Amino acid sequence: MTKGRLLIVDDEKVAIKNLEHVMKKEGYEVVATQSGGNALAHLEKQAFDVVLTDLRMEKIDGMQILRKCRESHPDTEVVLITGFATLESAVDAMKHGAFYYIAKPFRLDEVRKVVAEAMEKIRLRRENRALREQVEGFQGKVRIITQDAGMQRLLEMTRQIAPTDCNVLITGESGTGKELFAQYLHHHSRRAEGPCLAINCGAFNEDLLANELFGHAKGAFTGAGSDRKGLLEAATGGTLFLDEITEMPPTMQVKLLRVIQEREVLPLGATRPVKVDVRFVAATNRDVQDMVRRGEFRQDLWFRLNVVNLHIPPLSRRRDDVPLLAYHFLKKCAARMDKRVSEIAPEAMDILKAYDFPGNVRELENIVERGVAVATGDIIETAYLPDDLRELSIRTFRKKEGRLPSLEEQERDYISWVLRDAGGNQTLAAQILGIDRVSLWRKLKRYELEKS
Repeated sequence: MTKGRLLIVDDEKVAIKNLEHVMKKEGYEVVATQSGGNALAHLEKQAFDVVLTDLRMEKIDGMQILRKCRESHPDTEVVLITGFATLESAVDAMKHGAFYYIAKPFRLDEVRKVVAEAMEKIRLRRENRALREQVEGFQGKVRIITQDAGMQRLLEMTRQIAPTDCNVLITGESGTGKELFAQYLHHHSRRAEGPCLAINCGAFNEDLLANELFGHAKGAFTGAGSDRKGLLEAATGGTLFLDEITEMPPTMQVKLLRVIQEREVLPLGATRPVKVDVRFVAATNRDVQDMVRRGEFRQDLWFRLNVVNLHIPPLSRRRDDVPLLAYHFLKKCAARMDKRVSEIAPEAMDILKAYDFPGNVRELENIVERGVAVATGDIIETAYLPDDLRELSIRTFRKKEGRLPSLEEQERDYISWVLRDAGGNQTLAAQILGIDRVSLWRKLKRYELEKS
């Protein structure tokens, strides 16, 4: 098995023969050519792990080959070799995505080392991709379940801004899925192979929050026996999600603003700052503009974080998503609890669709999880919903029709609900309603509920 596929391009016969001999000896599958045009033809037919090319050649030069690789084979790493090395050409090559830039005369050991490093980068990238696909096979991709048109537009915007690397502020009520949106944004960004770390800014006091974000040097305080990276440094190359950003103390807001501006952090007790490369995604359930007006949140930090604002609507404004989400959570919870629950009774679903969900998606998941846990069969019946939700459903059952129910409609719904809760037992239902069985039978006939 070869170490990888290598394309060598150089118009000097001696140089290409030496490189081809050495690289084949190293265990690579090598294709060598003295023509830039032939190199492009090879790239049209097949992909290579690494391309090792001279920069200056007649007609087709190394930069053209580099651009072709970036267009057709973005995973291919390109190493440029030139006898006319200048700072400008090196910068230009790296700007266009070259892996490395080697000046002539070169040592073969140097070329071996650079090609080996490029191959290792390819191997690690493939390994990470395989691992991610394996995890996705078991858990599914970072998905946001919705059929709501407004949410679909929001997801489209999220995918559009994901590769831009700009900072994002996600707003919305608690439980709407702000952290999931941050993960979705990261997953579709160029930083997807990097870390995606999160911190709740309201969960720590100022000193602990500073230590979590900035880290510390050995001996910075009693008990600091070694250096410790903060999340800002650990998230380099990836995304840092700052949940409940509006709970961050004012002095910490100043420090975070400096990090965003300077792209460096100074760990507690350290004497030298550390460069960081982080995309910031912040979230809050509060009105940030109102807080800025009242002087409770720094305006300059808000400007830095709010380059793009994604506002997630509450679940009560996208009721069509309730059945979709409920069955998603049902499948997930049933698998985790190893139960055969696979359905939600229509009456139970009607109650869920009519409910306002002040706790949003998180509350729906909790309700479904409870239903799966207490269900004795394969269906979540109304009896398995929380008591307060079932009682509330009597008052709100017809709210979705946009009008107050009549007395007859209210009575019909109440009788129907009691009968279902009594398991269809009319004698028990009559006792609960405080009427005799004959009176109940008349009402059932009147409201056409005999089969309920």
